[in-house]
Amino acid sequence: MGQTIHQPMYEQPKQTLSDLYRRALCSEIPGEAVEFIENWVDLDNLWDSVILNTSSPLNLINVISWRGHDETGIGSIINVKRLNDIRYINKFLESANEYLRPGGHIIGCVETCQQREERLMAKFAWPFNHVYYFFDFWVKRVWPKLPHLKHAYFLLTNGRNRVISEMETYGRLYSCGYRLVKTFNADGQMYFVAEKVGEPDYNNEASYGPLIKLRRVGKNGKIFNVYKFRTMYPYSEYLQSFIYENYGLQKGGKFKDDPRVTTLGRIFRKNWIDELPMLFNWLKGDVKLMGVRPLSKQYFSLYPKEFQEYRKQFKPGLIPPVYVEIPKSLEDIVEIEYRYLKAYEKNPILTDMRYFWRAFCNIVFKKVRSH
Repeated sequence: MGQTIHQPMYEQPKQTLSDLYRRALCSEIPGEAVEFIENWVDLDNLWDSVILNTSSPLNLINVISWRGHDETGIGSIINVKRLNDIRYINKFLESANEYLRPGGHIIGCVETCQQREERLMAKFAWPFNHVYYFFDFWVKRVWPKLPHLKHAYFLLTNGRNRVISEMETYGRLYSCGYRLVKTFNADGQMYFVAEKVGEPDYNNEASYGPLIKLRRVGKNGKIFNVYKFRTMYPYSEYLQSFIYENYGLQKGGKFKDDPRVTTLGRIFRKNWIDELPMLFNWLKGDVKLMGVRPLSKQYFSLYPKEFQEYRKQFKPGLIPPVYVEIPKSLEDIVEIEYRYLKAYEKNPILTDMRYFWRAFCNIVFKKVRSH
């Protein structure tokens, strides 16, 4: 009798670790977002990457400590938890920076305030969507930014579902030592890739309220606080080079179509309301009435090195010389400030009087404004 031959049953191919990671990612985020991530991370070689879904920097530290990593650092850290649900966003980004090697990438996601508005408007029919958004705006955007009351907000919510703008997201990344590489929108969220380019600033004085303190470069390079009413999203001061590279300057020396400025901020700037608290700096002696604009370290770094050293010799002022001669580029600003400072060296009182009245005429009669 012939021997019966049993055909082997169909065997499913064994799943690799990278296949399991792909399935896990697809269960948490849209497929197109997974494809976006794969442009930057080789999911077939995961020993150089860490994939997380956590709001705690401690979980990041524990995972990396348990798994171990090369002394030079990890190539990429992916966190599919929205930044909106992370209580201590900067602590998480700073911890990731510590474990990434130079040139490594952090990949994450966030629901921006614009995406949030679109989601809420689509959630309910008119006019209920407008009523809901009105209360959401005051509870989720205004309340957390009010002094003293914000502590109660974070105690109740633990920082979950907070409202974050696109510019604040970028600013936090840059403040924590990253450079934005790429963004991608999917399913109402923005996914981002940022490259580690330096160490975090560890800024513990970041503010959200209407009255803010901005660190500026003063005479002899001394850093002092300038007081203003807020016109930009939080952490915008870290985006000077990013905005300059992507948007350039408009006539007057300001950034062109600056996306960091809020709607209310544009009204404040047009009517000089944001500058009023700087009168306190004038009374303290931090600035004089006429003089070069007090700049952030980031904007100041855009100036030529030689001119930076020369500019540090002088006290900045409330009314800058760019309201006398209207610049069109950064090079124009440098030339205008150089001419003013040279003239000021020769005759301080006469130079400031002459520049003040010319600036006054431009502001009052020609309607020159800070945009």
